[in-house]
Amino acid sequence: MTHVRRLSVLAVTAVLAGSLASVPASARPAAAPATEPPPKSPVAVGSGGAVSSVDPDASAAGIEVLKKGGNAVDAAVATAAALGVTEPYSAGIGGGGYFVYYNAKKRSVQTIDGRETAPLTADKDLFLENGKPIPFNEAVTSGLGVGTPGTPATWDTALHKWGSRSLGQVLAPATRIARDGFTVDETFRKQTADNADRFRDFPATAKLFLPGGQPPAVGSTLRNRDLAATYDELSKKGMDALYRGRLGEDIVRTVEQPPVRAGATRKVRPGDLTAADLDAYETKVQAPTKTKYRGLDVYGMAPSSSGGTSVAEALNILENYDVAKLSEKQYLHHYIEASRIAFADRGRWVGDPSQEKVPTKELTSQKFADSRACLIKDDAVLESPLAPGDPRHPKPCASGDKAAPTTYEGENTTHLTVADKWGNVVAYTLTIEQTGGSGITVPGRGFLLNNELTDFSFAPATPGVPDPNLPGPAKRPRSSISPTVVLDHGKPVLAVGSPGGATIITTVLQTLLGHLDRGLPLVDAIAAPRASQRNAAQTEAEPALYDSKLRKELEALGHSFKENPEIGAATGVQRLKDGRWLAAAEKVRRGGGSAMVVRPDGHANGS
Repeated sequence: MTHVRRLSVLAVTAVLAGSLASVPASARPAAAPATEPPPKSPVAVGSGGAVSSVDPDASAAGIEVLKKGGNAVDAAVATAAALGVTEPYSAGIGGGGYFVYYNAKKRSVQTIDGRETAPLTADKDLFLENGKPIPFNEAVTSGLGVGTPGTPATWDTALHKWGSRSLGQVLAPATRIARDGFTVDETFRKQTADNADRFRDFPATAKLFLPGGQPPAVGSTLRNRDLAATYDELSKKGMDALYRGRLGEDIVRTVEQPPVRAGATRKVRPGDLTAADLDAYETKVQAPTKTKYRGLDVYGMAPSSSGGTSVAEALNILENYDVAKLSEKQYLHHYIEASRIAFADRGRWVGDPSQEKVPTKELTSQKFADSRACLIKDDAVLESPLAPGDPRHPKPCASGDKAAPTTYEGENTTHLTVADKWGNVVAYTLTIEQTGGSGITVPGRGFLLNNELTDFSFAPATPGVPDPNLPGPAKRPRSSISPTVVLDHGKPVLAVGSPGGATIITTVLQTLLGHLDRGLPLVDAIAAPRASQRNAAQTEAEPALYDSKLRKELEALGHSFKENPEIGAATGVQRLKDGRWLAAAEKVRRGGGSAMVVRPDGHANGS
């Protein structure tokens, strides 16, 4: 049975009443002690704003900020900072992410690309030794895989452009959680245990996450006073402390001289991150991707992420079919094939647009999608790796270059979704890449460094085929992060996103289809068994689908499946017709998510 994480002292200070109120009355214990948290709830409905994340401490931090008059941007940063404490293996100030913001007053969507960047000295041979790619796992646990962090700059940019509170105000809840501690749950312990061998090789990581040399026990309290002090420093000095100050110096030293324990046999390569890289880092405030689907406007994250273009292309392909009326078998068949095609085109065309010619407009056009949709047959399955099309010169059922397989991306990230009483919405996905990132904690600072540069192709996926995702100086590695906002005539319908590496794209796509086409309430669309096809020979399927008769029906068409125990961990918010907000999260995945609203009404349904 999953252990429910208790709220920290945050629960017994300013947010106790608010966070308890954020759970539907039917889900509350009859007489909860003052120190007990609200149980995790995957759905909450009410007014005043909403927050959905994987963690109750983090969701409560966002609700606290909303209750004190902050807006969705303020609450999103507060929630993200708290996740840096309670979900440190998924996110934190040592990583990066993508931020999508809907401005209710202007009825417009803007985004922040806060992706990590390669060092200024990097070139296409970053991960090659003697002309050959180094082992992937050795690249992960190294200074070589660490990109310039973008998360702190993302917070700073968002707050300055759209926020209403200071950095210190929004970091306060997370700082308290870090200082006073949170209760370790089953998921946290398992993730620690899975990383214990490499964590032990870094004294600062072992000291923080392996108390007494072992993963912390479920129910124990984990404190991170180093991170609390780091948050305090950022609150007082601003982001210059990291990008131009002593905190940055500590990061650079850690990357250039990874602090490995004496006697460790692990080969840990140094990186080449410098103070100049930190000083040169900038977020990119840019237009979102946009496509029409069933009369709705779907906004996503433009490159350097491939999330917006791939979700848009797949939706545009499926616009050719009445998905709502398809049988379950034909629905999944068409969804899988649309995903396969979108990933074939993603691999050929999407990279960092500052260094690659990315045809974003063409990839998201209905004309290109229609030229690709004709590849799908009701009674046959496409073969992977499928060759890409050419969005610049679309021809029906034509393919361009040779096929190339989809490269691997780490699957541990986190997503949060926030709305406020004014109608503003944020969908924000942040990451440090693998579970536990590089495994390297900055000594005395309390946070792990990313291994985001391993999202680059180490070498071209197929010799002779152009690969837009090779490393380069100050280049952003391609991502699959897909925070998505859906509007109807300029007003929000829903926002959704998920962690999961390249499975993020298929998770967001399947959730949108489940809700918009198949009529599932948002929380059930999130909970539905998932399949993920990424231009591979086999489609990954969660147990509920893999063990079903439906799998055999799809295999009869020609599909091949392999089991994946868990795909993604989505969260979302939905604007109901009467103006209330519905927050939705996972029912089971990652131990279940935490959906909260400022003023609940107890009617937790969005049908």
